[in-house]
Amino acid sequence: MKSKYKAMVLSCIDPRFQDLVHNHLKKKKLSGKYSAFTIAGAAVGVTHNKFKKWHKTFYDNLATSIKLHKIENLIVINHKDCGAAKIANGKKEFNTANEIKIHKNSFLKLKKEIKKRFPKLKLELNLISLENKIIKF
Repeated sequence: MKSKYKAMVLSCIDPRFQDLVHNHLKKKKLSGKYSAFTIAGAAVGVTHNKFKKWHKTFYDNLATSIKLHKIENLIVINHKDCGAAKIANGKKEFNTANEIKIHKNSFLKLKKEIKKRFPKLKLELNLISLENKIIKF
């Protein structure tokens, strides 16, 4: 029997983005067809050294979702104006360019790690704004 679940969604805990994430997934016709993993910073939270203790939990959870639900895709939805990105930025000036760099680096690290651990898993990387504009990486 083929699983009805298609994806795992990695997104942020920020309350401002919950409806945006939900609506994005609904447009993709994924309602009821994904496992959710929500953590501060989304990809930033599972790749940046400031949140190192969280990394193992994410990968263990992803492995379990793949095993239980036959997940084929990981959809990552980071967002602009991200508090975890501000923490990752440290004492440097936090501006749009620095934030985009932090998100890009988190996507690159995640992509590399996913390829190593789960080579068959497809990956979709998104950065969403409060205005509901999505940039794909």
